Amino acid sequence: MADIKFEIKETVGVLSESAKGWKKELNLISWNDKEPKYDIREWSPDHTKMGKGVTLSKEDLKKLWDVLSRLKL
Repeated sequence: MADIKFEIKETVGVLSESAKGWKKELNLISWNDKEPKYDIREWSPDHTKMGKGVTLSKEDLKKLWDVLSRLKL
């Protein structure tokens, strides 16, 4: 498996934290030196390990915002 290169450009916010210190975060990340995208996933405390997540373009994030804003919470 090829190494995946990433750089966290901005931590937008932490959504939750587990008892073991892993945090579910919304970050702006550049994957393999490409244009940064928004990303939601769990990270180990030192950001050396990550869980599965979802990566969103700015347009995807805007549409998600529209969908979430219609929820009655």
